[in-house]
Amino acid sequence: MINNMEPKIGSKHEKMPTHTLVCLSAAPSNAKIVRTAAKMADAFGGAFTALYVKTKHGEHMSAHDQKRLQEHMHLAELLGADIATVYGEDVSYQIAEFARLYGITQIVIGRSSVRRRHFWSKPTLTEKLSEMAPNLDIHIIPDSTVRIVQKPRREDFVRQLVPRPKDMIITALLLFVATLIGIFFLKLGFTESNIIAVYIFGVLLTSLATKGFVCSLIASVFSVFLFNFFLTEPRLNFHAYDAGYPVTFVVMLAVSILTGTLASRLKDQAKLSAQTAFRTKVLLDTNQLLQKAKDEHEIMDITANQLVKLLDRDVVVYLEEDGKIENGHLYRKIAEVEEQRFFSSIERSAVIWAFSNEACSGATTDRYGDAICFYRPVCINHKVYGVVGIYVHHALLDTFENSIWLSILGECALAIENSRNAKEKEQAAVLAKNEQLRANLLRAISHDLRTPLTSISGNASNLLSHESQLSQATKMQMYTDIYDDAQWLITLVENLLSVTRIEDGTMHLHTSVQLMEEVVDEALRHIHRKSTEHPISVTYQQELILARIDAKLVIQVIINLVDNAIKYTPAGSEIRIIVSQQAETVSVSIEDNGEGIPDSLKSRVFEMFFTGKNQIADSRRSLGLGLSLCKSIINAHGGEITLTDNTPHGSIFTFTLPSGEVNIHE
Repeated sequence: MINNMEPKIGSKHEKMPTHTLVCLSAAPSNAKIVRTAAKMADAFGGAFTALYVKTKHGEHMSAHDQKRLQEHMHLAELLGADIATVYGEDVSYQIAEFARLYGITQIVIGRSSVRRRHFWSKPTLTEKLSEMAPNLDIHIIPDSTVRIVQKPRREDFVRQLVPRPKDMIITALLLFVATLIGIFFLKLGFTESNIIAVYIFGVLLTSLATKGFVCSLIASVFSVFLFNFFLTEPRLNFHAYDAGYPVTFVVMLAVSILTGTLASRLKDQAKLSAQTAFRTKVLLDTNQLLQKAKDEHEIMDITANQLVKLLDRDVVVYLEEDGKIENGHLYRKIAEVEEQRFFSSIERSAVIWAFSNEACSGATTDRYGDAICFYRPVCINHKVYGVVGIYVHHALLDTFENSIWLSILGECALAIENSRNAKEKEQAAVLAKNEQLRANLLRAISHDLRTPLTSISGNASNLLSHESQLSQATKMQMYTDIYDDAQWLITLVENLLSVTRIEDGTMHLHTSVQLMEEVVDEALRHIHRKSTEHPISVTYQQELILARIDAKLVIQVIINLVDNAIKYTPAGSEIRIIVSQQAETVSVSIEDNGEGIPDSLKSRVFEMFFTGKNQIADSRRSLGLGLSLCKSIINAHGGEITLTDNTPHGSIFTFTLPSGEVNIHE
């Protein structure tokens, strides 16, 4: 390795992170340069970037050179380099500017076969680069092999020199118009300098309206001849009386050629700028679309459509699922080959190899080169999320297409990774919530079952051991306590079973038309025995109120609501049940005149495991399942349950049910 410049020594330079840049080309020795640069980047432990500078001459690169350039890009990518492409005619300036913008600290470049033949010759690439980037370490990699500079193919050379008929017609037309304007200006008495400006303007228009530089050169030469033939004395011949005319002709020709050349370069720069702007816009659109995608299949669909839009080629995508590749999906554009060929055995083998090895395969590669598609894995952080194939056949991807393909696949991989991370976080949150619910339930059950079970066990033990010594009234009280505790446990178990069925989706409604009077009466028969301390009244605002319900579940709702009113209101509080029927719904209200529920707690009373701050006189705490279960049952019936304040104090729980009709069949 030869270093053509001494690195700067200083604390700031030493602390600066190393960023190695290798320059890509189609030269046979470039593979060696890429490997050397990769070793340097690995040794310094810094970032690694591979840069290709695209010029207008690159558009006429042979298919062999294009394939070799792609191989060098793939090699750099495999060695961990970030691939970048810039556009411009001055290669050294583009490399130096890229290094300045991206914090490059050292550049690795191959030894050029071009030498300065004379002192006035243009400086070589390395000389200009050293001058433009004096603060960078530039490493020139020697090559023991002699590089043979390939001459342009004859057909390419001829194609560049021979203009299209359309361009020739445009050139002739512009020269004709310029001559007419010159003759008109001459009759108006304008000076020759004005007429010369018209011809120069015609050359400029020719450069802009035609392809290449040949037509602008032809227009420059013919402008001189036309000016001499039609607009100088003597006219209609190529003689010139004025001794200064030859100088005028030479200056006119030089200015015309210079104008045409500059216009041609500006046109090429505008074309490259338009390509860059188009690429930037598409990448931005792709990023925005991928952010809105809902799942991985939509992400792949967006990626494929954007690639079809950009490359005008058929695209086939394969998504990874559980460590395996799914069936491919084809997105057509040119439809040159039958669809079955995209899913042949060799194509499938190329896809599986690319997926398994995290590397490119298929057409233009050494792996399954007979395939019709070029396959690249969609991967990030050594995790492959799928494979995307581009129909190649004989038309290879150029550097612009390859660069934008890499960018879009990178966006696709990042979007899929973010989508999967979001799903994993959501699943983790659900699991954490479920675990918290289970923990709360176990703590509540272990606490609340202990009190009634202890009471039942203690009363039963006293009855077994001291039955003969207890009075009849005492025994009846114990029997009552055992019954009450058992009923409380039965209600608790019923609520737990119902909640479990609702949560896992196994609860199914068995609806039928029921008379609400019978449903309410059945519920009141199961109400806690302490209801004797709370007067309960039932009001039916219409006769024969019918509802289409699951009677067992609605009875459980009424039991829970009335039991809550009994437990959370002082003895002597009145409880009213009001049943009414509207056009399509039946409304049931349970009112009490207790202390009511604070406004700060109303929004949470229907939450599972929420018990508020109420204390129960018999030391039994509610699990907070009753009202949550009521809401689930009523919602399953298509109704709603609400909480409002009673006047002057107390609470009103109201729920609605679908009304029913009885069909009489004679």
